Amino acid sequence: MKTTFLKPSRPVLFTIALGVVLFLSGCSTAYYSAMEKIGKEKRHILVDDVKDVKVSQTRAQEEFKDALTRIKELYAFDGGDLETFYDNLKDSYEDCDARARQIEKRIGTVKQVGSDLFAEWGDEIKQINDTRLKSSSQRSLSDAKKRYKQLERAMNKSTRGMYPVLTKLKDYTLYLKHNLNAKAVGSLGGEVYSIEREVASLIDDMNLSIREADDFIKNF
Repeated sequence: MKTTFLKPSRPVLFTIALGVVLFLSGCSTAYYSAMEKIGKEKRHILVDDVKDVKVSQTRAQEEFKDALTRIKELYAFDGGDLETFYDNLKDSYEDCDARARQIEKRIGTVKQVGSDLFAEWGDEIKQINDTRLKSSSQRSLSDAKKRYKQLERAMNKSTRGMYPVLTKLKDYTLYLKHNLNAKAVGSLGGEVYSIEREVASLIDDMNLSIREADDFIKNF
């Protein structure tokens, strides 16, 4: 049977080429210039990046909940395959850790694009001669900065909340790895209430960040 390969579309080829440019140069100027050629200004890029953070945080909520479920399973342990319990907990920890790194990276991108956008916006306002238009644009910039700061605070808070939970998950995972016995499982079970509170607080912080992201996207 003859295999048919689909030829990549122009947008796909452009995206690949853009990625290569960015990888080789590490230059944000080249990135912005390339995106402008396909009709995407910094404000569009910022909105897309905020959406990426929102998606990652939504997925993170489920992954941290899954990790909490693993801990609760240990708490209720009354016999079974401890290796399986360990493997499940280890997988949950690694998922959460990878997601946390992704979120932090994406928030870093949001901050960079936001900084570049607002700097460009301010510089362009200086070029406006009409006093009325200049004043209106300045008010728009001030409002956008205010909304962005609210979003940034919420994102930062939710990010900080991930690491105490990750630290505990790592501790539990390593402890269980070294002590695969019922006594060790029993000692971990007593920690479920502590980490449950932290996960609940983290979920609340992420929900706030997601709401701020929705508000920012809607009104930006």
